[in-house]
Amino acid sequence: MTSPDTNVAVRLLARSPASLKRKREAAKQLIEGYYCQLTKGCGNEFCTNGNCASCPGFKQLDNNQAAARALELYRTRAELCVGWPTKKLRSLLYQNISHDKFKHKDLKSVAENDTDVICSEKQKQDSFQDISYLTEEKVNEILNVCNETGDFSLLVRVIGRIFSSAEKLVKSFRKPEMQKTCLNCLPKNTPADVEKGDKTITVFGCEDSVPCCSQQKSCDCLAQSVKPEDVTVDVKSVQRVYRKLLLHNRIETALINALMYLSPDVECDLSYHNAYNRDSNYLNVFIIVMENHNLHSPEYLESALPMFCKAMCKLPLSAQANLIQLWSTYSSNDTRRMIEVFQQLITYKVISNDYSSRNLVNEDDVVVAATKCLKLVYYANLLGGVLTLENDDEESSQETRERNLQQNLLIEDTNYKKGPRVDPLEKILNFKTIDCCRPVIPYDEFVNESLNNVLAVDKDYIFFKVDSEKKFSFLTCPFLLTPYTKSQGLYYDNRIRMFSERRITVLYNLVQGQQVQPYLRLKVRRDHMIDDALVRLEMIATENPSDLKKQLYVEFEGEQGVDEGGVSKEFFQLVVEEIFNPDIGMFTYDSYTKQFWFNPTSFENDGQFTLIGIVLGLAIYNHCILDVHFPMVVYRKLMGKKGTLEDLADSHPVLYRSLKDVLEYEGNVEEDMMITFKVSYNDLFGVPITHNLKESSEDIPVTNQNKKEFVQLYTNYILNQSVEKQFRAFNRGFHMVTNESPLKYLFRPEEIEQLICGSKNLDFHALEEATEYDGGFTKESRIVRDFWGITHSLPEEQKRQFLQFTTGSDRAPVGGLGKIKLIITKNGPDSDRKHTDKAATNSTDTEIQYSKAQTNLGSQETTNNTYVLQCTATSRLLYQGQAEGKAS
Repeated sequence: MTSPDTNVAVRLLARSPASLKRKREAAKQLIEGYYCQLTKGCGNEFCTNGNCASCPGFKQLDNNQAAARALELYRTRAELCVGWPTKKLRSLLYQNISHDKFKHKDLKSVAENDTDVICSEKQKQDSFQDISYLTEEKVNEILNVCNETGDFSLLVRVIGRIFSSAEKLVKSFRKPEMQKTCLNCLPKNTPADVEKGDKTITVFGCEDSVPCCSQQKSCDCLAQSVKPEDVTVDVKSVQRVYRKLLLHNRIETALINALMYLSPDVECDLSYHNAYNRDSNYLNVFIIVMENHNLHSPEYLESALPMFCKAMCKLPLSAQANLIQLWSTYSSNDTRRMIEVFQQLITYKVISNDYSSRNLVNEDDVVVAATKCLKLVYYANLLGGVLTLENDDEESSQETRERNLQQNLLIEDTNYKKGPRVDPLEKILNFKTIDCCRPVIPYDEFVNESLNNVLAVDKDYIFFKVDSEKKFSFLTCPFLLTPYTKSQGLYYDNRIRMFSERRITVLYNLVQGQQVQPYLRLKVRRDHMIDDALVRLEMIATENPSDLKKQLYVEFEGEQGVDEGGVSKEFFQLVVEEIFNPDIGMFTYDSYTKQFWFNPTSFENDGQFTLIGIVLGLAIYNHCILDVHFPMVVYRKLMGKKGTLEDLADSHPVLYRSLKDVLEYEGNVEEDMMITFKVSYNDLFGVPITHNLKESSEDIPVTNQNKKEFVQLYTNYILNQSVEKQFRAFNRGFHMVTNESPLKYLFRPEEIEQLICGSKNLDFHALEEATEYDGGFTKESRIVRDFWGITHSLPEEQKRQFLQFTTGSDRAPVGGLGKIKLIITKNGPDSDRKHTDKAATNSTDTEIQYSKAQTNLGSQETTNNTYVLQCTATSRLLYQGQAEGKAS
């Protein structure tokens, strides 16, 4: 294959209508000869042709200059040197001739031998000129020729020609069985052996036939299927070829250039010509290119890879699903390699651009395309992991009918229904992200911190809810976002719903004259908090469930105070402490795991469990942290999945190890363990309870043949059947608040736990870095330095007490303490009073007050995690005294 510049010259010549075919071929060969003479030379060290690169006084030309000069030489019919071997070939040739023999050797005979070698090599090169597809064997053959001559130009031209053409690349690197039977995939006049009856005959490929692997009904060689084994490309062969090719820089440059030529054509074929619908093997192009393990290198990031990502985004959903199915069979190393390719491109574009409110990252086509491609790898990563597809969903048909009835009664703005809820890929794959218990690559490796730092969540949320079809929203790819970024999107969603409910209330008041409360008001007595809250919330859920979407406003009877967040947090804390009290018996406490589980024999009615479900939903809706300790299986069940054996490892670790021992036991289970399908356990009060996993369980022993069934039934009973009544009520209460929220779409079960419970990891240095100062204080003020010095020196328990006093919770919110906006300010002028040792140790002299700052939904710099810490003169003296006492 000639260079692009030579081809330009040839095409210019071929435009003359008077030129005949033979003349065009002759002219092409002559121009190519001049071009090679100008760039490589004839090989004669003593050449006197001024238009030859071998001439000692010749000035080297670049490719463009050489192409233009070759055209001029053709027009003037300039002298063309006689072919000589290359310098490397000549040196190798003369190494085989001793110096003594060379003295008596006729130089003419040596030249004749050299010419014979050139002719032989030229014949080999000419045999590769008409290659229309590549195989591993052909690549090896060309590599051998190039290694012998020391010139890789032939391989560079072949690689450039094949990898720049989608038609040729589709036919390349086929599996051996496909190469033997698919005649239509062969180039014209290419022989192939085909079995016909008892005989083997040789036939030739036809240029005009339709590829047999397309979806045309006339071809039955390969049916369309999403099974990875039906893919016609030999992936292992492609990987071996890449390992050999990428050892040479010139070949990698040819691959980069070919990818730049290939991508626009592929994008056009998919967008306007339905290339994949006409030939399902068009997917081979993407499979082959993605096996290049250097795609993440800087040479590809500038142009080639962005263009290829844009082309991949044009694949129809069915093709994307097929690609996901194939990639799900890859090893963890191959999956991680593809993740790094797209992550590297996203990071490269993000750090090389300056995004703002007028230049959003959502409008960067390259970042958007790379994100969509990474999404395919993400689904492949989940499909290749440990799945629970065989389990039924937690929601029964009865629950579904109840849920539909509740949703029909809800009063909501139709705008809330806009925006994606189920990814189209999940539908075509018949798969949900929650179905994956353990992916091939951890979820954290898909998160891109650089993207999260420049993402305007408020704008992205608008695209997510309103303009999802016109504008791309990164909330549609939550795997790329940190829990904090997603919690911001959820916060905006919750606040807008609250404002909408308030707006509807105002309209009712104006139009119908009804005095409807704009808030969800709960007036409770401290001594009867559970009863009062239960009655009030049950009444709201029955009469108007949409009121649960209003902003919570709690009032304790007989107490004065305005609920700006602190009273609500205290209400949540007291309700959780009372409901999870072991004396009540709603939940059992495991001292080993330090977690609560539903009590199967609880005497409490469903309303109590519904209440705790509503409380958890309200905590998420009002952005509050609760001190609850559920195993992860509870959050998986809230997402719609049943508990499995893997979940027992977290909720019932002792039972899990016992059941694993039964499964892994290699001896005779029936004789050695002597267990049946009748199980027993003690309830909260120590009363033994028995349960039959099957009918006539006492007479059914557990054997090596049915031990898997026993473990499955036992697990299902502990995590699902035994607590079905309690969890159904709990689940109903939770979804009364969150049924319209994008919670399930954005968050995984472990992230929902973090939303509700916060984080136990307290990084006070991150809090110090995020703190702001007002009223004359600065970071370098003595009182500020003393304050942080004492705070960092406190033991863990006192740090939690300080956090509880300041924020209303002893846990860090999603994103850590660095996401809390703490403002330290003066409360009054300085005092001249001297502090004493007594004052320095008396905690009653501390007058620190905090109040929650008002927030603005439209501002990104302030969130609802903003607190003001006001220090009086007495407290400032106290801190100075404590600091000096510690120093002494």
